[in-house]
Amino acid sequence: MLEKEIERQLVKSVKAKNGLCLKFNCLSMNGVPDRVILMPDGKIAFVEVKAPGKKLRRLQIKRKKQFECLGFDVFVLDHITHIDEMIARLEKKDGICTT
Repeated sequence: MLEKEIERQLVKSVKAKNGLCLKFNCLSMNGVPDRVILMPDGKIAFVEVKAPGKKLRRLQIKRKKQFECLGFDVFVLDHITHIDEMIARLEKKDGICTT
């Protein structure tokens, strides 16, 4: 299975839950996760998508730790079967709604 197939399914699954799964391109910092997920009730997470069995590079590990130290969830997704579990975990977190 290719990374882009996993990423495509991730976008589709998040959209089905009324969320946004945005491509995260940061020109000023390398090693950031591929996607930022915005879910109802102010829930946010970052996702690094990998082909099955592929590991994070050293810089990606550093960025993951940086984001987590700021209080954000960062998921590493390497198989389609993990998408629903990841979304469920994110949905269970306490969120903030200011509208």
